[in-house]
Amino acid sequence: MEQNSAEYRQQMIAEYRAAVEPLLKYLPWMEKNGGRTVSRNYQGNGLSKSSISFPVYDANLMSFVKEAAASPLMNRNYVYVYTRNRIRSHADEKRLIDGAELKDWELLGGILSKYVLEGRTKATLWGEAMQEGIFLLVLQKMREIIRYWDKAGR
Repeated sequence: MEQNSAEYRQQMIAEYRAAVEPLLKYLPWMEKNGGRTVSRNYQGNGLSKSSISFPVYDANLMSFVKEAAASPLMNRNYVYVYTRNRIRSHADEKRLIDGAELKDWELLGGILSKYVLEGRTKATLWGEAMQEGIFLLVLQKMREIIRYWDKAGR
């Protein structure tokens, strides 16, 4: 029985690694740009005073969001993750990310999903996730969990 649970855990880690690895290439950029504004409002020709401005995001952020949205990490029911864990603020998110373990993988995916998926309709969320360091913290924690269990499984 012990061997079956160890095999199952290693299979889970392999699946998690496959889902996270493509996103880890953005970590250096996130570390460098965390806390900064990664968007600007479009000020193009022909934009009148009565026009609504819209944000233009950094190309790296847009690539990350696109890859993350297509990854198996996305949870369209992220709202339930927030409700179940009573997440109401960035401080709550950061506290839960910091304390997350393997069993909390769904929580990490839920937090990531909120910003990636909801950012499609609320333009400020992607920039907010970068300024607050949410994307960075989630990816770092996922990488930490995978590394820990890779070593433990050997």
